[in-house]
Amino acid sequence: MSEKIVQLNEEVIKGQLKELVRGSVEETLNELLEAEAENLTQAARYERNEQRQGYRSGHYNRSLTTTSGDVTLKVPKLKGISFETAIIERYRRRESSVEEALIEMYLAGVSVRRVEDITEALWGSKVSPSTISELNKKAYVHIEDWRNRPLRGGHYPYVYVDGIYLRRNWGGEFENVAILVAIAVNEDGYREVLGAAEGMKEDKASWVSFFQWLRSRGLDGVKLVVGDKCLGMLEAVGEVFPEAKYQRCTVHFYRNVFSVTPRSKVKLVAKMLKAIHAQESKRAAREKAKAVVEQLRSMKLKEAAKKVEDGIEETLTYCDFPSEHWTRIRTNNVVERLNREIRRRTRVVGSFPDGNSALMLVCARLRHVAGTQWGNKKYMNMKHLEAALEDASIAG
Repeated sequence: MSEKIVQLNEEVIKGQLKELVRGSVEETLNELLEAEAENLTQAARYERNEQRQGYRSGHYNRSLTTTSGDVTLKVPKLKGISFETAIIERYRRRESSVEEALIEMYLAGVSVRRVEDITEALWGSKVSPSTISELNKKAYVHIEDWRNRPLRGGHYPYVYVDGIYLRRNWGGEFENVAILVAIAVNEDGYREVLGAAEGMKEDKASWVSFFQWLRSRGLDGVKLVVGDKCLGMLEAVGEVFPEAKYQRCTVHFYRNVFSVTPRSKVKLVAKMLKAIHAQESKRAAREKAKAVVEQLRSMKLKEAAKKVEDGIEETLTYCDFPSEHWTRIRTNNVVERLNREIRRRTRVVGSFPDGNSALMLVCARLRHVAGTQWGNKKYMNMKHLEAALEDASIAG
């Protein structure tokens, strides 16, 4: 009895299974698009009824990269109403994520062949060597367009600023490059990334140029600028936004006091400082600060007492604004959290070939975060500020 030996070609089977899955994904997504179109028009294709809101006008093809491979979407064209689909919106966010990853891999020195393998594993299709540099060029253009976009959030009462230092290789020598970052809460209470720019160092000229650039793009209605103690930034705020007040970040202020405090006494001093900013009015906070200064002197912490005495007033500006906003406008933690995320992503690169490369990767991360729930979730109720603006202490 002869035995038949069955040989299986694993690669062929894998290819056929992948194509089967890809085809199923393509079919499912197109059915979802059709369902969305029917829901918008309130009628199936070719159906006539009184509730119909619009009419079909064919469709156009759009490619979408999925983990199962490239699929072709047949996006419905509608007359009388616009067709916006959640599928396309997710695709836009995905494009942003892909661009960021490509830039990050490129700057980290990942080999072209490795980029091919990684892109196939992540997105189901390879990015060929001939297109990697072209994709990076396009990504840079997209990010630069986003960085220079007009600011359309109306007034931006609260602005948070900070500088993040990254290493770059300049003529064979390593040096730090400062990326200046600004985030704001707009008049509707939502957080918005205003922009980022290379600042060489955090001096007055860099900050003035940065603020003027933001103003030229539409930054207006600034009532409060929150940031760390930086003389150049302070002078720039007074020059570009003379109507705005300055709030020194209380967290950075605490760290400054801790720098001259023995480690064994840091916890106690931290509790004393927090008690100042827990008061219910500026007057009470000032009185508490005087008591803390005296207590620090009695503990023989003269340098710490001096720092509190000299710097406490600029940490109390938040008291001039609605108490409902105090916890969110007395620190620039909103920027610090983003900066930690940026450092986590840029750490894999090490040193950048130039300042622009550093700026592009920072902006890629900022743009990605801005498109998530971070930017779509209300951060403050601005009705409290609208009511308070009638008070001359703020309006003036």
